[in-house]
Order: sequence, then C-alpha cells, then structure tokens
Amino acid sequence: MAGEPLILERIRNIFAAKGVEWVEKRMFGGDCFLIDDKMCLGTYRGGLLLRIDPEEENVLAEKPFVSRMIHGGRVMKGYLSIEPRAYLSDIELEFWVVKCLDFNPKAKSSKQK
Repeated sequence: MAGEPLILERIRNIFAAKGVEWVEKRMFGGDCFLIDDKMCLGTYRGGLLLRIDPEEENVLAEKPFVSRMIHGGRVMKGYLSIEPRAYLSDIELEFWVVKCLDFNPKAKSSKQK
C-alpha cells in the first residue's frame, strides 16, 4: 500500500515525541508496534488496528470510520479497526495512538516468559 510507509513514520514520530520505546513486527498481514512485548497498534487492511481499553470500546466504536475488529469470524474484544479517514490529521492520529498507549500497561502479554 502506497500510504503505509507514511503512516508508519507518523506513528514512529508520535512514539519518539512521547519517549516511547517500541519494536516493530509483521503481524495480521501488516506492521505492528509492540510496547513492553505487547501489541499496541498496527496497520491492517488499509487502515489501522488498535488495541484499546475494552471499557472504552463501545464509545470509541461509535466514532466515524471506526469499527470493532473482526478476525477469524469473531469480534475481538478490546480491538478496533479504523479507516484512514479517522486519522487524516496528526491530532486525530495522536488521539488514537494515545488511546493505545493508555491501555498498554493494563494489557496482557501473549509472550511466553
């Protein structure tokens, strides 16, 4: 996808400005950002896949160009899929990235210790 390198750079810039350390990994057919060995957000089917607080999922899923994440035919609790129109500006993108960063400390890691 032509816009993917640009969105990845925009996300990296937000993380760097906030002093966040991350690792990038290919997952779900896209590029994901992991923080503290936990998936935070990534590219997915032309948009973004977000890992957010399940307590905020209902409210956030009502926003324009946002839907619940469906993978393998089932809704994944605590994950949203958003279209590029939901993060055209840097302010909009930062809103979504911060939602993911806020939840990351509470998220469970799937990595084996």
